[in-house]
Amino acid sequence: MKNTGFFIGGLLTGAAIGASIALLYAPQKGAETRDQLRNKLREMETELDQIRDRIKEKGGELKDEMKQKMVDLEKRIEALLKEYKKNVTVEPAHGPN
Repeated sequence: MKNTGFFIGGLLTGAAIGASIALLYAPQKGAETRDQLRNKLREMETELDQIRDRIKEKGGELKDEMKQKMVDLEKRIEALLKEYKKNVTVEPAHGPN
């Protein structure tokens, strides 16, 4: 999960740098360029927030799923132990004859 976050962060950083360079070389006034940069950064910030929310949501879903699987596994183990104890008879130890 962390690797995905790092990848997405790197991807967004690279996109921001590329967009900034493209805007800096665009033939327009500095004020227009700065406005475009601000708008682009806001868009990317919103996009990053959405990605972050999706990752948190997926993480929560995985956590809930794992908890349920653990509960189910514990129940299966308890049932198997009961079945085992019911079917196993302990034979008394015999000494040497």
